[in-house]
Amino acid sequence: MSDDLLIAKIAHGFDRLDVDGDGRLTEDDHVLMGRSSARALGHPEGSAEEARLVAAYVAIWRDLHLPTLPPGAEAINRADFIAATAALADDPAAARATVGALAEAFLSLADTDGDGRVDPDEFFAFQRGHFPGLDRAASDRAFRHLDRDGDGTLSPEEFITATIEYWSSRDPQAPGNWWTGGLPGTDLT
Repeated sequence: MSDDLLIAKIAHGFDRLDVDGDGRLTEDDHVLMGRSSARALGHPEGSAEEARLVAAYVAIWRDLHLPTLPPGAEAINRADFIAATAALADDPAAARATVGALAEAFLSLADTDGDGRVDPDEFFAFQRGHFPGLDRAASDRAFRHLDRDGDGTLSPEEFITATIEYWSSRDPQAPGNWWTGGLPGTDLT
């Protein structure tokens, strides 16, 4: 069951990251995520803040994903993404390094007021940029699971740990399983 949950989480995540729905993760998807995140955070189209967010997402593509592709490849297909990401469950150090770097990049985008923590409003705005169908109730429910110390904010460690758990943990009780606000067809709804 835990492998099924892990694969379901990764597939669900991929389907949300594949913004254009073509079955591949590309630089274009990262541009679209940046634009979507900018809209979710209230930044106007064409603004400097939108450009900053798009550049940050493109940097994630170029720095984290592109180097893992074979020479000349410009996309990661769904099956390869799921297999490569699922393999991180067997290599916690690689999960921490790979997904941890992604989480740190995401943290810098989510912490819009720069106080080093992510509050429920920041979490909702950030997640809504990736998961446009996410409603506030699901976001708040997820936030409560991720806020391990119950202080009303996500510390950098809570934010990063949740991201790593979502993408690499087989533990059905891991708080990070709630990263996307729940998972259709599971107990995470």
